[in-house]
Amino acid sequence: MTGLDQRSDALTLPRGPLAGFATGSLGMGVWVTVPGLLLLYFLTDVLAVAPWLAGLTLLLPKIADVLLHPWIGHLCDVEQARRGHRRRLLLVGCALPLAFAALFAVPGGLTGAAAAGWVAVFFVAGNLLFAAYQVPYLATPADLRIGYHERTRLMAFRMVVLTLGILVSGLLAPLLVGGDDATRDGYLLMGVVLAAGMLAAMLVGVAGIGRLRRTAADAVAPHGPGGWRALTASLRDRQFRWLVGAYLAMSTTTHLVLAGVPYYAEYELGRPGLTTVLVAAFVAPALLVTPLWLTVARRIGKQRALLAAQAAFAAGSLVLAVGRPAGLPVLVAAVAVLGVAFAGMQLLPFSMLPDVIRAGGGAERAGTYTGVWTATEATGAALGPYAYALCLAGGGFVASTAGQSVTQSPAALDALRYGFGLLPAAVMVVAVLLQRRYTLDGAARADAAG
Repeated sequence: MTGLDQRSDALTLPRGPLAGFATGSLGMGVWVTVPGLLLLYFLTDVLAVAPWLAGLTLLLPKIADVLLHPWIGHLCDVEQARRGHRRRLLLVGCALPLAFAALFAVPGGLTGAAAAGWVAVFFVAGNLLFAAYQVPYLATPADLRIGYHERTRLMAFRMVVLTLGILVSGLLAPLLVGGDDATRDGYLLMGVVLAAGMLAAMLVGVAGIGRLRRTAADAVAPHGPGGWRALTASLRDRQFRWLVGAYLAMSTTTHLVLAGVPYYAEYELGRPGLTTVLVAAFVAPALLVTPLWLTVARRIGKQRALLAAQAAFAAGSLVLAVGRPAGLPVLVAAVAVLGVAFAGMQLLPFSMLPDVIRAGGGAERAGTYTGVWTATEATGAALGPYAYALCLAGGGFVASTAGQSVTQSPAALDALRYGFGLLPAAVMVVAVLLQRRYTLDGAARADAAG
């Protein structure tokens, strides 16, 4: 860590600007959660899109993010160098709620491939707008004169509010679409209602970032646009590569689980209404345990705490692979374990990212680093549902329209259960192996203590 980081570790951000900054995550939480939770099911069981095509509909738009997010990151750094802030991109990103509402407003005559095309178009538009907001938003911690522990505190505020957004949208969305009797009109209503809330929260977030910058903005000298040189510099950063690789595995796993929840509730547990219960069990613990993860990180460091969270997630996933014979209370408890681990896997990597940026002397390239990071997150958000869709397709799962009853084969039921349990455990083991290669945390803690 630099001498600036050691001096600034004593700076404590006021709660007001912190709360404003964190509020922006409410809107982001809706976009992160609802498409991941309902979009695959919306395609296969409401719009009669075949599982393999539904998986591609979610995957291909996300592939574009691999290029779009670093490009947005570059624009973000140019904006910072020229204007001293990243506000214009944030305001452009506030158009995201329009794309979110359109995503579920599929015209009544469209089913199958035509409906998949509609969803894909607005998914691409939404991903681009989400990047315009998310990249400058997450670059904020690296722009501030704060140190190792205060970055964790800043992201803990963000994590609590993000969790609230995930929880509220994850509970409301299945109810608004009609619960066990979901309809197209229900999905349209859900899209409009949640879009309005997204817009309000994102605008508050823009104002909160402005207050944080006025309180503790770092003095970074203007520089020329970094372009591809800045991108390659971030990719040459060894610590960043291991951290972003582990986060790709974590993002893939969590989005896989979210995509599988409606199927697991309906076909394994026999009660579609349990989708809300499982989402609550997955997300609600984070509201309680995020302060605990903050305490644990202060005592043993972010790296050890993150490895513990990853191991807990893998263990809980294995229980879910047992399915109905384990009993509903045990399965809900296992999902709650995943939720506790999820809280750590959201807080800790995001607070380690600015550590990596500052340690590498790359604060002036924070947007580029963050663009690569958010591209990785978007890739995981695509790979997770796609991997689950492949499990369904491999088991012979039969797609249907809303209100149509289909009896799935034993092979399809096995595939959706193992895809919900064994596959997440396996991918999380990969995350652990990659995370163990990250070695910056010990030095960062030593500098903060010094």
